[in-house]
Amino acid sequence: QVQLVESGGGSVQPGESLRLSCAASGIIFSMSTMYWYRQAPGKQREVVAGLINPGSTTYADSVKGRFTISGDNAKNTVYLEMNSLKPEDTAVYYCMTYCTGNGCSTSGNWGQGTQVTVAS
Repeated sequence: QVQLVESGGGSVQPGESLRLSCAASGIIFSMSTMYWYRQAPGKQREVVAGLINPGSTTYADSVKGRFTISGDNAKNTVYLEMNSLKPEDTAVYYCMTYCTGNGCSTSGNWGQGTQVTVAS
């Protein structure tokens, strides 16, 4: 069974930082592609960053230079370091994988999401 468990969300002020974590189980992490998506109220879900193992990354233009995605194969965990946060970064952040392993969906497997709120 594939499980993705996000943590690290919270409320911060503009300019501050947060680090999100996504612990994966039931997948071969080193052979899986990991993404962070976000969805703000009234908006469509959008991709924020991607980690294509063994180390290629991709970012949305809106977060380039501020956010960093990384992975720890030993911990089966993907991180999203978010710096210089802006109010427009406020959203529910979701971990998603196109994974390798039993239980992996061809349409992707999703975590439950974690709320990030950036406000003065």
